[in-house]
Amino acid sequence: MRMIEAAINKNDGLAKWLIGIFSLVVFTVVVLLGKYKLAVDLGFNVHIFATINAFLNACTACLLVGALVSVKVSKNYFLHKRLMITCLILSILFLVSYIAHHLLASETKFGDTNHDGIISEDEKIQTGSLRYIYYTILSTHIFLASIILPFILFTAYRGLTGEYPKHKKLARITWPLWFYVAVTGPVVYLMISPYYH
Repeated sequence: MRMIEAAINKNDGLAKWLIGIFSLVVFTVVVLLGKYKLAVDLGFNVHIFATINAFLNACTACLLVGALVSVKVSKNYFLHKRLMITCLILSILFLVSYIAHHLLASETKFGDTNHDGIISEDEKIQTGSLRYIYYTILSTHIFLASIILPFILFTAYRGLTGEYPKHKKLARITWPLWFYVAVTGPVVYLMISPYYH
């Protein structure tokens, strides 16, 4: 299977500016989400957005594996490109759903079985060491999710400009980080969702 031709013209200066600005805007919006909530009754359980997020992350993880197999095993570069573009689209949908969930849902604390916003000693005992596992997964997920966007965009840019050696070098870093974020997203959801109210 031959390599595919560049889809966009190379312009590193413009790409760095656009990727930098977009990444900074997304990061700022996500950080500010923690400070603002909308008190709106939509008539349905707003945690549906968290379920959608977990689904989109799970789909992204599967597509990332498919994209890796298509390029490493099958050398099917066209399929690889289509799968990775689909991952980017799913990530945009995820971002919209993530923002909606965090603007509309009240804060949920792991182990808060009575939904009073306070983790009592009894609730800590009930969750036991699972709390530490949850917060370890959550903290690594949040940290990597906060830094991965420019890596993803630069990797995509190098692929779309046909700079395949640079694309491959970046992908060795980007793919495992993105895959970890995509897999741990549903894990975090499954662990925290019993405490939604």
